Amino acid sequence: MHHLLLAALQEVVSKDIKQRGSNITEERLRIDFMCDHKLTDEEKKKVEDLVNEKIKEHLNVVRREMPLAEAEKLGAQMEFGAKYPEVVSVYFIEDEKGSQFSKEFCGGPHVSNTSELGHFKIQKEEAVAQGIRRIKAILE
Repeated sequence: MHHLLLAALQEVVSKDIKQRGSNITEERLRIDFMCDHKLTDEEKKKVEDLVNEKIKEHLNVVRREMPLAEAEKLGAQMEFGAKYPEVVSVYFIEDEKGSQFSKEFCGGPHVSNTSELGHFKIQKEEAVAQGIRRIKAILE
């Protein structure tokens, strides 16, 4: 869910959005990201719709280990300011033909296919610091 949300924010709001932190449990998601404005209701709706569309597309979630430099060269998303080892896990959300919606550094547990997720819903979007926004979301 986190990878889908970040990719949707970048597609709908701005390609310059970068993650600043996250906290994920089985019940909910919280992601902090760099953004210079409060999201409009229309932006939030488009982000929700895009995440739910990708869930319904039954995309594969594939983990690949690779050198840090290779992952950076591929343009894999990473948490802004985080330190990474020389070999990293990159998760790709892709269709059967290999077309990728998301590629991101990550070490946490994942589903193997987006179809395992429920309906995505943003509960709250707020400022946490200057230039940093936070989204709280759930799967219904």
